[in-house]
Amino acid sequence: MIEFVKAGGLVIYPIILCSIVAIAIIAERLWSLRISRITPSDLLAKVWGWVKNNQLDAARVKELRDSSPLGKILAVGLINSNHGRGIMKESIVDSATHEIHEMGRFLNLLGSIAAITPLLGLLGTVIGMIKVFNVIVMEGAGNAAVLAGGISEALYTTAAGLTVAIPALFFHRFFTRRIDEISVMMEQEAIKLVDILHGDRERDTPDVEVQAGEAQEGEAQEGEAQEGEAQEGENK
Repeated sequence: MIEFVKAGGLVIYPIILCSIVAIAIIAERLWSLRISRITPSDLLAKVWGWVKNNQLDAARVKELRDSSPLGKILAVGLINSNHGRGIMKESIVDSATHEIHEMGRFLNLLGSIAAITPLLGLLGTVIGMIKVFNVIVMEGAGNAAVLAGGISEALYTTAAGLTVAIPALFFHRFFTRRIDEISVMMEQEAIKLVDILHGDRERDTPDVEVQAGEAQEGEAQEGEAQEGEAQEGENK
């Protein structure tokens, strides 16, 4: 590795720096753009259960807002639900725009790295070839070691630039596609919430009601278990 860096010349150092930044961005975005983190599958069912049982209060809204990006969008919609369907949808769109922008954080930088590193590799190639031609001018073509060193520098930087650029470009496209998919999912969940609160989906939410019922049943069973433990403790 050290020999590779030495052979690449000065241009190899910014390429290495770009590779470190790209790895950090890719790792961070892989963690942050998990679908289970952004759009939990049972979130709308939980909200529907709160609404149906008149359990929606400021504490529930805060819990929802802090739970996930989708939760923030739904919380904004719930806060503005009393102002009419139009105002509710506008507030959801504004919140969703902000969350989508946050999901795309660092992707412009990753795309720039994918574009810049091949150019840095090309710059190293040009510098290496200039050295080769300077040697030919000064000493003729007989010094094979020096000529090979210049050509080697040119090839090393080109390889390094492409090695960084190809994964960076792949993950840039991958994350862009992931954000598009998540955006559609959040839009669908938000539309369901608007329709539910304004009566358009009262008869069209069987899955939501089933999930909400399961969630409430689980909470009830947990409460009964805690009461049973408390009674056993008192008997002892």
